[in-house]
Amino acid sequence: MAGTAGNLSAREDENHFWITASGKPKGRLDERDFILVRAADGVVVERLRAEDKPSAETSIHAALYRLFPDARACLHGHVVEAVVAADRAKKGAKSLRLPAIEMIKGFDIWQQNPKVDLPLFENILDVAKIAREIEQRFRKTPPPLTALMIRSHGPTVWGKSLQEAYNRFEILEFLLRYAAAR
Repeated sequence: MAGTAGNLSAREDENHFWITASGKPKGRLDERDFILVRAADGVVVERLRAEDKPSAETSIHAALYRLFPDARACLHGHVVEAVVAADRAKKGAKSLRLPAIEMIKGFDIWQQNPKVDLPLFENILDVAKIAREIEQRFRKTPPPLTALMIRSHGPTVWGKSLQEAYNRFEILEFLLRYAAAR
């Protein structure tokens, strides 16, 4: 993750999760760099440094934990090729077709030449509104994979463990790099 961009979270229990504090370099995190948040409403429950604020995308993580009770970790990053691939989608498009290449199996998709659409959301300054849109759309139609993309911003991936979320982030990054190179 470049500079201090991006954020990580991990579920503490069914009602709470830890998320990285805003502005922290992700390559040098320690336990003081995480803030405990209530999943129901994003309210801060505990922080080890009074000056720390939760990540700007906390509301998105909270929405994903409410939607997917088996999610144990969420990762959000800023990947140049992901932004390029998403920005090539038509304005207003609700999804981005992922390439049907071998790496898609990293999302447990085993069909021959699958047609898998990555949910795509518009980037706006009101992150809580993006979170509400994610929750509304996914309640109506669950996503085909444990990932989403915010146009001109970056991907978010979740998993049943931190390792699964990390692996899937890398897989999605690979798929979007491939898509951007085409």
